[in-house]
Amino acid sequence: MEHTTPDPAAFLHVRIIIGVVTGLAIARVLTGLAHFAQAPERRRAYGVHIAWSLVLLLMIVHFWWFEFSLAHVSHWTFETYAFVIFYAALYFFTAAILFPERLDGYADFAAYFHDRRPWFFGALIALLAVDLVDTALKGMDHFRSLGIAYPIRHGVLILLALIAIPIGDRRYHIAFVALALVTQVWWIAVRYNILD
Repeated sequence: MEHTTPDPAAFLHVRIIIGVVTGLAIARVLTGLAHFAQAPERRRAYGVHIAWSLVLLLMIVHFWWFEFSLAHVSHWTFETYAFVIFYAALYFFTAAILFPERLDGYADFAAYFHDRRPWFFGALIALLAVDLVDTALKGMDHFRSLGIAYPIRHGVLILLALIAIPIGDRRYHIAFVALALVTQVWWIAVRYNILD
């Protein structure tokens, strides 16, 4: 992406579609969580699943927040525009994996989550990898400004997600989601507390 004099109209146009797609992803997660309160006897909650839902919700909100830096991009190509929409759509896809419309064939969300591990963690790996590309597209100066913690954090989470695909041990999944939640909160607090 080229960084010269930004065109506010171009950014507004891009921001609208990003807002629509991320809004759908947020709605999917919030609706899914609300179902646990509405009909707990029909949809028995599973702590690891709920925790990943909260991590994903935080990631989506954070995505909307840090993508404000796209306001500094002056030259938009269709490829860049499509990439950003694809990135936002990955959040919706991941939310849809966490909260399917129906749980046919599964006793509860624990059984569903563990059966769909390859899909969920595959989507999480894709989100983390696409985030690295998105950051690089904003310029290598921007990428370097995030420090060494940024690629290390992403690398560790990608590795742990790869390990989580074949592992059904719930203790591993509890530890992994706890680490993901803590690192997400920490990253927002230390790097993205102020909108710029």
